[in-house]
Amino acid sequence: MNRHRGRDRGSATVWVATAVTVLCAVFAVVLAMGQAVVARHRAGAAADLAVLAAADNALRGPATACAKAAKVARAQDAAVVRCAVRGEIAEVTAQARFGPYAPTVRSRAGPPGLPVRHGQVAGEAPGHPVPPGPPRPPVPPQAGSPGRPGPPLDGLPGAP
Repeated sequence: MNRHRGRDRGSATVWVATAVTVLCAVFAVVLAMGQAVVARHRAGAAADLAVLAAADNALRGPATACAKAAKVARAQDAAVVRCAVRGEIAEVTAQARFGPYAPTVRSRAGPPGLPVRHGQVAGEAPGHPVPPGPPRPPVPPQAGSPGRPGPPLDGLPGAP
């Protein structure tokens, strides 16, 4: 029995070292994935806020709108890579760096119901118009509104 005991000596150290190495590698992969997700979210938020600023200033001209978009993106630790304003529609591409990652995200904003792409209206597939929804029932007037008198005030405290 003592003959075999010498061969196993130190094997626990090897197993522990291997397990620690594997756990460190898994932790590094999870950390890298987390950084990539955070970078993507920061770029998306910066692009969304910047395009809203550009759309809000679209009527003041493309130069002013894109300058406002760049200012908003800088406040979010991002940079505007591309800015285009056509009429009331603004499109901004922003890039945010986080760790080794620098994703770019494109956002578009404008008034509802304007064409999105090649004559397509938001919410409809190309060549397939969105069918109208069911008609809404009329809303009855509320008590006290001009179309319907309110309840009598007799008997209420403070009533005339």
